[in-house]
Amino acid sequence: MTLPVHELAALGTATCWALTGLISADAVRALGPFHFNLLRQGLVTLLLLAVVVASGALSLPGWGAFGVLALSGVIGILLGDTLNFAAVGRIGPRRAGAIFALNAPMAAILGWAILGETLEPLAILGIAVTASGVALAILGRPRSDAHRLEALTGTLPLGILLGLGAALGQATGSLIARPLMLGGIDPYLASLARVGASGLTMALIAMSPLGPPSPKIFTPKTLILTAATAIIGLLIGMTLFLYALQGSQTGIIATLSATSPVIILPLLWLRTRQRPTLLSWCGAALAVSGLALIFLH
Repeated sequence: MTLPVHELAALGTATCWALTGLISADAVRALGPFHFNLLRQGLVTLLLLAVVVASGALSLPGWGAFGVLALSGVIGILLGDTLNFAAVGRIGPRRAGAIFALNAPMAAILGWAILGETLEPLAILGIAVTASGVALAILGRPRSDAHRLEALTGTLPLGILLGLGAALGQATGSLIARPLMLGGIDPYLASLARVGASGLTMALIAMSPLGPPSPKIFTPKTLILTAATAIIGLLIGMTLFLYALQGSQTGIIATLSATSPVIILPLLWLRTRQRPTLLSWCGAALAVSGLALIFLH
């Protein structure tokens, strides 16, 4: 049996994104989602550039490929990540992660409609079971003495709309990058093109009259948290995600990477010292069963 390295890479992405959701909430609320995303992209662009130069992979297959990756980055990272962090800041990482998980069925539908991808029946069942488990894992009201990471700081409908926009941005960005990644482009180089294009676009917006007001206070803790999310979420997580896209179908990879709301449950328990509900754990077990079906397809 061949080791499913690309599927495991997608699970690694989910773990990175779960950690990012946990450690980003306080920084997002301090800086605002736009400037938080801008700062983290600037940091990870420098890191990716150093990695690419050191590895000698600094050569794109053409300007057309760069344009495709840039468009994928602007849609998936600028729009997708900014909207996702806006949702995290308003409704917390657990709820935002639940809505963001909808990028999996969105990607599967887009892959079928645009790329003509087909999924075997067992894989379709696995995607459905995994998505159901992810949804079940995040249901339920938080307890009255819930940790601040579970708090609502804005209206729930607005948070849901922001989360849906983030999911669509992620699904569309991965779909755009998918054909190019099949050509075997270096994942670090692809990440550099995507993050760099998104960061440059955000910097231009920040300097224009359309840019949101800059935050007044940059504390060392906020900067450390932002840097940590840049390394974990973009440098490691996104590179694993692009590598995963090279070896499996968009819907499967998107589904596996969308299991972060399940992975976040034990992490939340460790962070808040509050045990997730039985319903959440049942959802996690259902999601794991779906992953097994996907691995066996």
